[in-house]
Amino acid sequence: MKEKTLEVLFEDRDFLVVRKPPAINSEHTPDGSGLPDLLAKERGGSFFPIHRLDFGVGGALLCAKTPRAAATLSRAATEGKIKKEYLALAHGTLPERGRLENLLFYDRKAGKSFVVDRERKGVKTASLSFVTERVLKSPWGTLSLVRVFPETGRTHQIRVQFANAGHPLLGDKKYGAKESAPIGLCCAHLTFPHPTTGQIIEASFLPTGGAWELYSLT
Repeated sequence: MKEKTLEVLFEDRDFLVVRKPPAINSEHTPDGSGLPDLLAKERGGSFFPIHRLDFGVGGALLCAKTPRAAATLSRAATEGKIKKEYLALAHGTLPERGRLENLLFYDRKAGKSFVVDRERKGVKTASLSFVTERVLKSPWGTLSLVRVFPETGRTHQIRVQFANAGHPLLGDKKYGAKESAPIGLCCAHLTFPHPTTGQIIEASFLPTGGAWELYSLT
């Protein structure tokens, strides 16, 4: 990563939105390979991720540049004021639109979330809505391009909920996919209040390469 410039999608003196590549940690790591560490090496200063994307998932990630902005944006996230839209490539044909709600349990030892049928300690409700944009044949079978709008922020939520519905995401072997391919999931759009002015900021990113090329996103 050091030889490549990280793509900044939107920047302000208080924050920036950067494209997180897949296979990079969203947070600081002991060996300095996390996204905020790489940003600091490239640009100097400190960066505070406000949310996270799974290791194998890329897309738009919001980072504060100051502790004060980090506190304000983190509070906005807790209050549900930071909205995310994902693009997903799901196996099979999905309905034009829908909503998924499940009880999820995250097993830290397994590093995996599970859908369960009753509430107990550690179980949390997960919900999302989706709109299907296109359904196409691909080298991996029928894939639906889906816009996903999470209503909660549970670990691996989108991945496990679609898998539980019989539509695992492309390349997501942890949740039932068979093929070797990058995970078909990307954070494509963020909406959030500016930490100083309160103005609503929007930042977008469209993935390229691989299966995404089938859908002519640009």
